[in-house]
Amino acid sequence: MKNFLVKTTGMTLIVGIALSGCTMIEKSDATSAENKLAAAGFIVKYADTPAKLAHIKSMQQRTIITHIKNGTVYYAYADAEFCKCLYMGKEENFGEYEKLTIQQRTAEMNQDAAMNWNAWGGWRGYGYY
Repeated sequence: MKNFLVKTTGMTLIVGIALSGCTMIEKSDATSAENKLAAAGFIVKYADTPAKLAHIKSMQQRTIITHIKNGTVYYAYADAEFCKCLYMGKEENFGEYEKLTIQQRTAEMNQDAAMNWNAWGGWRGYGYY
């Protein structure tokens, strides 16, 4: 019985650590997206009432969605878990968000390309040398 409790407690601890790691990654991704949305000029509205929070929870989470009102396209990004907020913008804001996303990806690719692979023994084991 004691062995079973030790194993169960250990497994529960491992699962808990793994899940908290996933949550940290999700929060980091959400924060990155929300920083770009703010930089692109999206307006943030916080769910400061239970009705607003319920509405945000009913929306697709951490994804930019479109809404057309009176012939104008609006963009919305809901995050009911971390910031409990809604980012709202127009076409020009969405275009700026896309530019910032491309710039970030380009910077990440350039950083990867600039890595000193020879310090790790190069690509010898992969048929490149």
